[in-house]
Amino acid sequence: MSAQSASPAGEIRHWQMKWQEGPADGGLRAPVTEEQGWIDVEAKAEMPQKPPGVSSAWTKITLPSYHYVSPSVYIQTIYALHVKVYVEDRLVFEGDRGFIMDNYSLLVPLDIRDNGKTLYIWTQTLQDRIGIKEQVILGEHSILIKDYIKNGLIDVILGGAFIFVAAVLFVCAFFLNKEYFPVAASLSIVIASTGVLSVTYSPFMYTFYSYLGGLSVFLFDVALLSLLPALTFLFEKIFGGGKYGIIRRFRKFQMFYSLFCCVLLIINALSGGRYVEFYYFISTKIVGIIMILQFILLIGCVIVFSLKRNKDAIIFACGFGTAALTGILELLWYYFKRGNYDLFYWKWALVVFILSLIVILGRRLAQNHQQVVKYSQELELFNNELQRSEKMEIISELAASVAHEVRNPLQVTRGFLQLLSEKSSGDEERYLSMALSELDRAASIITDFLTFAKPEFEQVSLLHVNEEFMHIQSILLPLCHLNGGKMILEVEDGLWVKGNSSKFKQAMINIIKNSIESLGEEGTIHLLAYSRGDKVHIHIKDNGAGMEPAVLSRLGEPYFSSNKTKGTGLGLMVTFRIIEAMEGEIRFMSKKGAGTESITLLPRAEGLDDSNSR
Repeated sequence: MSAQSASPAGEIRHWQMKWQEGPADGGLRAPVTEEQGWIDVEAKAEMPQKPPGVSSAWTKITLPSYHYVSPSVYIQTIYALHVKVYVEDRLVFEGDRGFIMDNYSLLVPLDIRDNGKTLYIWTQTLQDRIGIKEQVILGEHSILIKDYIKNGLIDVILGGAFIFVAAVLFVCAFFLNKEYFPVAASLSIVIASTGVLSVTYSPFMYTFYSYLGGLSVFLFDVALLSLLPALTFLFEKIFGGGKYGIIRRFRKFQMFYSLFCCVLLIINALSGGRYVEFYYFISTKIVGIIMILQFILLIGCVIVFSLKRNKDAIIFACGFGTAALTGILELLWYYFKRGNYDLFYWKWALVVFILSLIVILGRRLAQNHQQVVKYSQELELFNNELQRSEKMEIISELAASVAHEVRNPLQVTRGFLQLLSEKSSGDEERYLSMALSELDRAASIITDFLTFAKPEFEQVSLLHVNEEFMHIQSILLPLCHLNGGKMILEVEDGLWVKGNSSKFKQAMINIIKNSIESLGEEGTIHLLAYSRGDKVHIHIKDNGAGMEPAVLSRLGEPYFSSNKTKGTGLGLMVTFRIIEAMEGEIRFMSKKGAGTESITLLPRAEGLDDSNSR
């Protein structure tokens, strides 16, 4: 028998083990008199490897001298399915599990008279590991019971929180857009499965609720078999099926394999555990390998998406990378230790991963909300434009009808008045001249009506913008000088557009005349034209009176004029129609007291050389 020692803290670091070969006697009596076949074991060292064909073993622990009032022995982890604890030949504890969960936590009360005696622990299992994993602690019962109760309790609390979050998320999923329901539902399954795994893997459940052990193992397997395909499905929904549909194919394989395992789980349960070893092999060994392959596959895909600067992939990579790397390392260590290791860090890594999934879902919902707001704004603009188009169409038809009907009588009336004026003199001639002038003004208004009603051009040609503005400047420069202003012309050479010369001039003259009328003393009108890409930009800017935002927003509306004392409101309305007919757009910027600027964009045309221009 080797010497055994106890530290001041009550830790027992050495004991002995003996394999029970041959037919097992069920640990009916402690081997008190047997001295041969014992092997030395040290706490926290690698556990002895169980020989083939052996399913039970004895552990012998010599208790050191103690002076505790209520002594107890606390063993945090001992691997076995059936356990019996003897003090010498007196049975003090017996545990018998009919389910595969071999992680025991023992707190064995002792008698004050057991000082210096020997503990004999009989263990039996169907798995590859057996015996005490860590040190044995001897101490006061009231102190050790706290550690005994807390062992695994945090896992139950964490798992319960996961299950609650999953339930809330699943209910909320029914109120989301149908597009996001599969994502939210699969995320809730992932979170719920993680919670169930955390609760049912905890030794707390099997220590204090051993009567629920069979149900706990069943729920653990169902949660694990649900987690894997749900995780892959969630990844597929967020990032797609992957190249050659590899993620989608792997997810289908996982679903098939999980269903196969579930069927075998039910068959094994109904048969009373007859196929437990085969089921343990396919649901633990093979599933562990599938998990490693899954983590490697998803990590590879995440890296590819992250390199494409996909923000969701980067967030997913941080969370899933932490969980997957932790899971892979723990599984590899589990297989390296031949099962003599309890997975621990995976649940905390999954906390990080689940938080990343929640962040991704939140980002998707926020983006969806922003998209809905954007679509609503665009729809409102479209409706406004549609109403404007319908209004314009009605006015166009009315204007064309009135203009055609009125123009002919006006022309006849003007002819007769002109004949009368040739034979008149004095006041009579002056009155007839005023009447002719008003008829000409009426004809001009009718022309605007017709242009508004039918802005299409009968003759379309290439227009040299520089030449057109030179002509416009020569027409309007005298008017500009009369109003105390000056005109600056800067037009890039080689600018060409397609349209009707007279209509183009009419549109530009309407804008420039409005600028001239808004000028004060020493006013300036700046005409600027240049090209950017396939567009010709025309800026007409003045430093006149400017407009209020309410007035600016109504420019181009039928019969609306920013100058209440002049004009009919048809000028800018016609200008808008002409620019639209030239496949361009026009917008205004103005500030009260700081002037107004119009920006006209027209499609740039392939022009002629200057030598061949008009």
